[in-house]
Amino acid sequence: MAIEIEHKFLLTNDAWRVLASSSVIYKQGYLSSQATSSIRVRISAEKAWLNIKSATIGTQRQEYEYEIPLADANEILLSLCAKPIIEKTRYFVNNNGNIWEIDEFYGDNQGLIVAEIELPCVDTVFQKPHWIGEEVTHDKRYYNNNLATHPYSQWPAN
Repeated sequence: MAIEIEHKFLLTNDAWRVLASSSVIYKQGYLSSQATSSIRVRISAEKAWLNIKSATIGTQRQEYEYEIPLADANEILLSLCAKPIIEKTRYFVNNNGNIWEIDEFYGDNQGLIVAEIELPCVDTVFQKPHWIGEEVTHDKRYYNNNLATHPYSQWPAN
């Protein structure tokens, strides 16, 4: 079984920006988002993936990802996925041997920036950099499938 173990955080400042080693732009849409799972298509540059993820809230979820033809992904994204489409730049920051993925959202989720760290085991100890703030792993509002149906721009008192 494919398991994703990750923690999700808000950021306290922009100090991480000078530490980013690379970035990638993603567009993704959801074909289905139910109580048990979500199915999405994601495009980055010249590659695309179909992703199936359990809807479990917390640090550990089932996740399956398969590369698909880019032309198919573009068609699916434009004609079959719920709107709005998630648009974001993902930055990669190496800190104390861990890779932090920082997602800066655009479009209907403009203004939202979250950091994630994926770990090999649930009990893996990691050090939080000074620019990491409140943990939101257990807050479903910050999950991408929820941002597609309840965009950050529509949250009260952003």
